[in-house]
Amino acid sequence: MTNKEKYKQAFSVLQTSKNFPLEVEKMTIRNKKKTMKTIAAAVAACLILVGGSTTAYAANLGGIQRTVQLWIHGDQTDATIRFNSDGSYNMSYQDENEDIIESGGGGVSIEDDGTERALTEEELMDHLDDPDVKYEEDSTVWVYYFNQKIDITDKFEDNFCYVKVSNGDETLYMTIKYRGGWCTSPNKYISPSNFN
Repeated sequence: MTNKEKYKQAFSVLQTSKNFPLEVEKMTIRNKKKTMKTIAAAVAACLILVGGSTTAYAANLGGIQRTVQLWIHGDQTDATIRFNSDGSYNMSYQDENEDIIESGGGGVSIEDDGTERALTEEELMDHLDDPDVKYEEDSTVWVYYFNQKIDITDKFEDNFCYVKVSNGDETLYMTIKYRGGWCTSPNKYISPSNFN
């Protein structure tokens, strides 16, 4: 008897498990899970590294800077805005005379539990889309909202004026106190008694 025949005889009595294909599949899945965990860990490490670099870069600039198009005084204008972590922003743009105009703003939000938090970039951008009232040197008063320029100089009665503006998606009711501020509401004009 040759060695080959001896091996055949010795192993012929062994039978494979009925679950052999299932066990092979389980081992393959375990190996895939280990590989996926390794890949996920590598991706997470890269994201942390890139995210940390971006944060450091933004912190070095003093905030996150971006160029956006805004409606400023009824004209669509390219503006550079730097959003700061304290809820403020600084903005610069060129006016119609190509002079550089710089402005800024910001604020905080009071949460339901009374705590303060800095305004988010989205909240600041929403504020930049609000209507604006401007008192010109020639004594005229204008409301600017998106591409609208509305002369309201002659609409004041007892120091108050009411203006309805719309951007196509949203309608706002403005109550304007002459040289005393303004407020808007999507529902109705605010009563002058709400002004201090």
